[in-house]
Amino acid sequence: MAWLLLILGGLFEVGFTTCLRFVDGFRNIPWTLGFLGSVTLSMSLLELAARQIPLGTAYAVWTGIGAIGTVMIGVLFFGEAATPLRLVLLTAIVLCIAGLKLIG
Repeated sequence: MAWLLLILGGLFEVGFTTCLRFVDGFRNIPWTLGFLGSVTLSMSLLELAARQIPLGTAYAVWTGIGAIGTVMIGVLFFGEAATPLRLVLLTAIVLCIAGLKLIG
């Protein structure tokens, strides 16, 4: 259950980083509310997961999910580059996250 909470928290991290693109100095109220809600849920789920998963592992996985998801959103929706090297490095992050899960 803790791993599921952690994954969900990582997905909400993608949500708050995506909202952050549109908050416009926190003047765009709907996106700001989306950011605040996502960051609250993301951090809360990380805290709950870290009660059962070692904190360092939980944080690394949480940030990895957020980083990979945010890059994917950037590539799919905002025209960011998906160069071969970038994809190799993202694959390395995925493999490291899987390794932490396996040894955890």
